[in-house]
Amino acid sequence: MDEVETPAGALLARLRERLRGEQRLIVAYSGGVDSALVAAVATEVLGDRAVAVTAVSSSLPAAERRAARELARARGIAHVEVRTDEIERPEYVANAGDRCYHCKSALFDAVEPLATLSGANVALGTNVDDLGDHRPGQHAAAARGAIAPLCDVGFGKAEVRRVSAALGLSTAAKPAAACLASRVAYGEPVTEELLHRIEVAEEAVRALGFPVCRVRSHGDGAVARVEVPADEVDRAAGLRTDLDAAVRGAGFAFCALDLQGFASGRMNVLLGMPAAAAR
Repeated sequence: MDEVETPAGALLARLRERLRGEQRLIVAYSGGVDSALVAAVATEVLGDRAVAVTAVSSSLPAAERRAARELARARGIAHVEVRTDEIERPEYVANAGDRCYHCKSALFDAVEPLATLSGANVALGTNVDDLGDHRPGQHAAAARGAIAPLCDVGFGKAEVRRVSAALGLSTAAKPAAACLASRVAYGEPVTEELLHRIEVAEEAVRALGFPVCRVRSHGDGAVARVEVPADEVDRAAGLRTDLDAAVRGAGFAFCALDLQGFASGRMNVLLGMPAAAAR
């Protein structure tokens, strides 16, 4: 990529300049496309003054945790994991519309001692396309003084992917992957057992040839609503016996295939919000 003449190159130059202004930085790093870009560029410009921190809990799929570790190792990113306790917080378990606020609060409670000790700011991978979505976690981050470098320099999701590809990041084409709790219908309790069932069910659906999928839980964990891309719904219907077995094998009593197909943020519709990015 020509970093002078292309719009993406100009954005990357601005991101590097923005991050150079930090003395020390902790990047909240899930291993997704956005946080991976921030962590990689922060490491490039700050060296060992940048550290990527992954929050580990029952809402983080094991596959995502492994992928985050592998990318950090491959790119020479200083990486640590912290255990977060959101599943022990009644407000989080209650799963009202502000669940993400309590999840992000748990992250900052875990990270702040490290940030205070090192004199670092905490950076999130929020991009400008996220700002119109229903994301209470952004309010928690703002209240704790977190920064959002991608927003500061004008990165949307498309620009994040373009620049990631130019930098050779393996996450460039990675599908959006929100936490497992985002699959639980609002108002229904989030439990470790339910999150595990969702994780097992999604792994089984992916094994059937649907790498992009969601298993949404309804009816207090009785019903699994399976979403695959709209152009894959007919194929999924043809595999209904296998899909049903996969979902029931994970512990759900019923399996439903969503005929509208996958769309990020579908649970937000239950709150009267538009479906939007990265869920």
